[in-house]
Amino acid sequence: MINKTLARLALLGTVSIATSAFAAPPVNLEAAKVLAQTCQACHGADGNSTAAIYPRLAGQYADYLARALQEYRAGERNNPIMAVYAENLSDQDISNLSAYFSAMPGQLVDLHGRMEGQ
Repeated sequence: MINKTLARLALLGTVSIATSAFAAPPVNLEAAKVLAQTCQACHGADGNSTAAIYPRLAGQYADYLARALQEYRAGERNNPIMAVYAENLSDQDISNLSAYFSAMPGQLVDLHGRMEGQ
């Protein structure tokens, strides 16, 4: 009986430690607002770029934005402009920016037939 109880407590402790290791730090939208000033030149002051060559960030899923920034930072997405901006972003910066832009009202539209060369 005691061994069973100890085993359960050990398992609970392990799960608690593992869960806290994966918990993301809280998002800091004020820090994101400062970081996002750099993004405004291409993506617009409100994250809704008016130029077709720059994606609209506002209203996108936070996990999509985070993944994109992580891939730019790692060189897995090839864009020399974004690589320069993303290379110095911390995981916290990426989390903050992703939450910030995803919370903004988006003006997402279907670009079918509007892309260059069509």
